[in-house]
Formats: sequence, structure tokens, C-alpha cells
Amino acid sequence: MANKQVLRFGLPKGSLQEATIEKMAKAGFNISVSSRSYIPYVDDEEMEIRLIRAQEISRYVEHGYLDCGITGHDWIIENGSKVHEVGEFLFSKVSRKPARWVLCVPEDSPVKTVRDLEGKRIATEVVNLTKKYLKKNGVKAEVEFSWGATEVKAHELVDAIVEVTETGSSLRANKLRIVDELLSSTPRLVANHVAWKDPWKRNKIETMALLLKGALEAETKVGLKMNIAEKNLASLLANLPALRNPTIAALSLQGWVAVETIIDEHVVRELIPQLKRAGAEGIIEYPLNKVVY
Repeated sequence: MANKQVLRFGLPKGSLQEATIEKMAKAGFNISVSSRSYIPYVDDEEMEIRLIRAQEISRYVEHGYLDCGITGHDWIIENGSKVHEVGEFLFSKVSRKPARWVLCVPEDSPVKTVRDLEGKRIATEVVNLTKKYLKKNGVKAEVEFSWGATEVKAHELVDAIVEVTETGSSLRANKLRIVDELLSSTPRLVANHVAWKDPWKRNKIETMALLLKGALEAETKVGLKMNIAEKNLASLLANLPALRNPTIAALSLQGWVAVETIIDEHVVRELIPQLKRAGAEGIIEYPLNKVVY
């Protein structure tokens, strides 16, 4: 089939790679990466996947080499890429917190605010972002591109660094102090503007976004099933912080009903004893693959 439609999708290589592949699998797209090829396998004939550094994906999407891709909001801003943002997807490798680009100095540095960096030197991977930030604050300083190991440079080679952090533990370990936050960033699914106008491609991208969102929603939730005597139902429902109104079905046993709901996983441990006290029996908790609203 010479004219077979194909969606070219950019997957972020590096720190987001594993988390993205894992979430894509939950969304129903099984991807396997071979060390011998930069073209991963996906069990969908209408998709072609390219593994590209997150820093570059938005540029390739903007220029149409990719139809869509997942990358950080930070790199879209850093590259100044004109792309269509389909959705935000929180699947961090460490926590569900956004990544933060912060201005840091050694703990014993006299620098208290960005204004103290007038005429000084800053190392970072996000040169454009840093220059914009300095301009906004009316500070003239030299910004140099750092290829990595930026934390080490702060103590010897430069006056300050702009580095990415999620928990701040690496910065503390390197005896660095945060002066200011420049940007908070989460992963985004972005599409090329021309691809987004193509009905087939747009439908394919929207379907992927819907399934991905469903898989992420399901991560923090569980299903709960139980049986209860009808006379105890009102007090049970008063204790149930249901995602939606629970489903209630009659059982073959007269005067009993089955109750099913979806709730946040973190409340289950407190909830199950309460449900038991309210008269629930045969309580079953089960994991979810997707929750689509």
C-alpha cells in the first residue's frame, strides 16, 4: 500500500524515555526500543516512532519532520517553537511534581537576588530562557551554554547556574542554594500545525491523547466493589467519596445490593475499615488501566 497513512511520533530519549514508554503501554501502544536502531518498534502499523532528545523534539515537530511528539514545556519555550499543544501529561521519573528551572549559587555565595549577578557569568543548558529572564529583570550578565555537569561548575568556573530540579536533593547534595525559579515545566504532547489540520492525523493524535490521559488518570485511582444490605446503604453512601455516583445493582439475595465505584488510591486504606463498619461485605479492590471521563 503505497499511500498508507502514517503518523510520525517523537518519543523523548533520556530521562523521560522509560516513563513515556511505560505510559504509552498503558494507553495501549506497546513500544520496544532496540539498542541497534533509533527507530523503535510499535504495535500499530499507522505509527512510526523516532527516539529523539527532548531538547530537540519541538523543533522537529515545528518543521514537520515529526507530526507530533512528547517533550517538556521548557524546551518548547527554550526553542521558541510554534507548535500546537494537544495536552499536558504529568509522568515524571521521580515524582508527580513539575520540573523547575532554578537559578542557583553556591551556599556561601554573597548573591541574594538576580540583581547581584550584574556583570557576572551564568552556565546553563537553557541559554535563551536565561537571557529572557535576565532581560526581564534588567540584569546584564554573560550566559554560557553548559553541556552537563552544570552543578560542579557553580563552585569553580561560573558565578551562578540555571539548572533543572524536581526535588532539589541534587542541588542540596552539591551545596547549592536556589535564588529564584525561572520556569515550571511539565511534559506536553505537541503537534505540527499542518498535521493538526489533517483530519486523519488529528484524529489519530486525539485518540492517542485520550488514551494517554485515561492511563494517567487511572494511575492514582482504584476500583472498589462490595455487597451490602439495602437497609445499610444510606450510611455506606455517606462514607463513600466516589469519583462519580457509585453503580448500585440488585443481588439475587433478597434485600442486598452490589456497590461499585472508583476512588483515589490513597484514601482506600482509611476507607475499607469504615466500609466494613458500615456493613459492607466481600470488599474487592482492583487496579485500573484507564479512566476516561
